[in-house]
Amino acid sequence: MSLYRHHVFPWVLELVMNQRVFRKLRHEVLAPATGRVLEIGFGTGINLPHYPQGTRRIVGVDSNPGMTRLARRRADASHIEVEHHQLSAEALPFDTGSFDTVVSTFTLCSIPDLQQALTEVRRVLKPGGEFLYLEHGLSPDEAVARWQRRINPAWKVVGDGCHLDRDPTAELQRAGFAIERVRNFYLPHGTKFAGYMYLGAARRGRLRA
Repeated sequence: MSLYRHHVFPWVLELVMNQRVFRKLRHEVLAPATGRVLEIGFGTGINLPHYPQGTRRIVGVDSNPGMTRLARRRADASHIEVEHHQLSAEALPFDTGSFDTVVSTFTLCSIPDLQQALTEVRRVLKPGGEFLYLEHGLSPDEAVARWQRRINPAWKVVGDGCHLDRDPTAELQRAGFAIERVRNFYLPHGTKFAGYMYLGAARRGRLRA
């Protein structure tokens, strides 16, 4: 399994997630990014060309060592300075309130302890900081949702822990985020069970004393 995860899956991800439809969505979700940016699930660095002009530094974290070679190649070709860490979002080694923006694209689906990761994200965001997310997830159509739950066990194996049946907006609310905006839609092509999208932003309020 580690052979697939470290050597095959990064190339599968690169091929699938670099399609035109995803490039347009990445550009849209990243447009509000500002200040010091943390990207969880940095992957192969596929978001780098889509950050707004003026972005100068990104701290990227990813738990899969197989992503590193592709990520470094993109970072070397980018005008953005990238600080890369191979680690899990469930334990972020950064100071409280040290980021203006946190970004997640197609990552919340595969984090084993998602609530712990979101607790860490909330901690490292500055008061009022934004969490920008582009994710696939649970469909409100019960017929589609049933298929998502049926396929999910096999999908997690092929997709390196990816879940089809998570609701990222609900998970963010559960973790104490206020949803500022969210747009839900099916991708125009492909299967509905893997193509129900969440594109949004959540705000982290001030921590209570």
